Amino acid sequence: MIVKLFMYLEYPFVRYAIIVGVLIALCSSLLGVTLVLKRFSYIGDGLSHVAFGAMAIATVLKLTNQMVLILPVTILCAVVLLRTGQNAKIKGDAAIAMISVGALAFGYMLMNVFSTSSNLTGDVCSTLFGSTSILTLTKWEVWLCIALSVVVVITFALLYNKIFAVTFDEDFAKAVGTNADAYNLVIAVVIAVIIVLAMNLVGSLLISALVIFPALSAMRLFNSFRKVTLFSAAFSVVCALLGLFISILWGTPVGSTIVTVDVFAFFLCWMVGACLGGIKR
Repeated sequence: MIVKLFMYLEYPFVRYAIIVGVLIALCSSLLGVTLVLKRFSYIGDGLSHVAFGAMAIATVLKLTNQMVLILPVTILCAVVLLRTGQNAKIKGDAAIAMISVGALAFGYMLMNVFSTSSNLTGDVCSTLFGSTSILTLTKWEVWLCIALSVVVVITFALLYNKIFAVTFDEDFAKAVGTNADAYNLVIAVVIAVIIVLAMNLVGSLLISALVIFPALSAMRLFNSFRKVTLFSAAFSVVCALLGLFISILWGTPVGSTIVTVDVFAFFLCWMVGACLGGIKR
């Protein structure tokens, strides 16, 4: 099995998939802790549906580089979602449900009305649940993912203290002069970028799993924000690698395999945390 894996690693497209998978898993986990603690974790699912709708429009327009449309539309909706979620009349969960369901329905309708594919059902399922597209990445797409991932990691590192402040006590952060709205906006934009990057890896419907499971797993073991964040990042990368290797060796769907590994790893962390609750610090 190991020999077979090393044989596959000789192919550039497999190495590209591993590089992109690791970077996406890392970026997804960094802000996952913040979103879970702010009870806004469902934003990943909402924005993934928006990205699906944007992808449908890009397909209808026959754009060669769909990222040109998908990325700005998803970022714009992230900003709108943030503003709408702070509205007293439309709370965060209702705003997410409203935008996500609308975008998903709109995208599917466009793909049906203007379909140019002989296998519409297969295309939709691949987009929603992930496919082998992660194994057909071009060198340009890999470099774009690397560049955006570097931006995400640097942004998180530079704004770590501010993100920590708005995560745990946004009112206090505002009271001491922190522009909490601006940092919430940065968080929303970064999440939008991560969602767009992750579409090729796990599909639109499974993206939120990359954001939620690493954070929840880390919280079973640690109480410190820094330790939870670091463990979440390591957990996400290991699960992504394991899921990719299983998918490559056994031919299972990439996205579903990675999320399944995340689920099993979460229950493992939950059991370890239940047995060794004393390690929480």
